[in-house]
Amino acid sequence: MKRWLCAAIIACAAALNAPAEAATPKRVQVSGEIVDTWCYVTEIMYALGTAHHKCAVWCAVGGIPVSILDEDGNVYVVLKVEDYDQNVANPKVVDIQTHKITVDGDLYERDGVRYLIVTQVLADGGIVNMTHEDYGIQPFGE
Repeated sequence: MKRWLCAAIIACAAALNAPAEAATPKRVQVSGEIVDTWCYVTEIMYALGTAHHKCAVWCAVGGIPVSILDEDGNVYVVLKVEDYDQNVANPKVVDIQTHKITVDGDLYERDGVRYLIVTQVLADGGIVNMTHEDYGIQPFGE
């Protein structure tokens, strides 16, 4: 085999075995409703805001990822909120579930999915539909 062909094969093999490069985040501000990703994607509950608040809180406590749904229909999967390292039952996520919020964070995009690491919640407009006030937050009570 010619030397250049051997060198090309070795270079290709090395490239295939090289670790993937880390994605570079983009700094963004996103506004929208915090949604329960499972129920939103599967449409199992067909509900947002107050109509879905209790279920959304339970899902967040149970470890179902939350997302931000913006007014254009874009979904941002939230990987982390502020300084909380724990995603499952993260008290910050539970407190803002189904709220309309504006956040500052780092956006990563891969394979058509938007991932967001929230560095700061800039504004919290509360629950989208305030009739939820009659029910309180479950499972923690008030």
